[in-house]
Amino acid sequence: MDETAIRMEELSERIAALKAERNATILAHNYQPSEIQLIADHLGDSLELARLAARLDSDVIAFCGVHFMAESTAVLAPEKTVLLPAADAGCPMADMVAAPALREKKKMHPKAAVVCYINSTAEVKAESDICCTSANAVQVVNSLPDDEIIFVPDRNLGLYVQRFSDKKIITWQGYCLPHHRFTPEDVRRAREEHPEAVVIVHPECTPEVVDLADEVLSTGGMIRFAAETKGKEIIVGTEIGLVERLRRENPDKLFHHATPKLFCINMKKTDLELVEAALESLEPRITVPDDVAAGARRALERMLEVPRAN
Repeated sequence: MDETAIRMEELSERIAALKAERNATILAHNYQPSEIQLIADHLGDSLELARLAARLDSDVIAFCGVHFMAESTAVLAPEKTVLLPAADAGCPMADMVAAPALREKKKMHPKAAVVCYINSTAEVKAESDICCTSANAVQVVNSLPDDEIIFVPDRNLGLYVQRFSDKKIITWQGYCLPHHRFTPEDVRRAREEHPEAVVIVHPECTPEVVDLADEVLSTGGMIRFAAETKGKEIIVGTEIGLVERLRRENPDKLFHHATPKLFCINMKKTDLELVEAALESLEPRITVPDDVAAGARRALERMLEVPRAN
């Protein structure tokens, strides 16, 4: 065993001991590095993990992801200590909309409801009528009585929803950097290299990429598809961390990452040293002011009342 492997084993053992000492649970997003996925108690998307956190008996939640995800966890589980080991792990798309700008947009469209993608700050959630995820965005929008919808911050996801709704979708000009960089040429190249493979992409991709895909799925949808499909070869059009999970859980199938462009720097900032340090010091802790948390919680809970997609 080389020095790196020995060090990782020692860190993993130390983290396990600290978890027991702190009564802590480690939650990790699907896009996290393999070393983090392997020591996590639960893997999933941001909402799945935030909802789980609220049900856990743990006193401490170490959320291995980015800032808005830890915020959502703190909103839904306010009695718990929520840690974000990589304190500088942000989300450029979440930063593309701020609460003051959204308030101005609402004044311009007073009859519109605001649907806020969960990839946003707690302050933006608090200014919204309801949240959504990539898995339930269509259901959330169509569940509302309003004819006009301000959809923030992801323009691509808003345009995807528009395909399945008669409502007028007023999109914000935000986007996920890795998914937005993924081009139709990347899809065509991947198909040429793997002609027998099915192409699945995330709805954060551009409309031009969506048009070329065989299936458009959230990360949770991709996990289910990979497990259930009879096909043996899949081109995956989302962040590479999910590809690593799919390969572990479906060893009988072949997964190809669509392009190296689908790499999130912020999701890769977490490492074992940071998780150990966070559990040791109980810092960095994520908190949300009570007034903001109340509004964000209302938008999140309203979403949870919408029937889930199949």
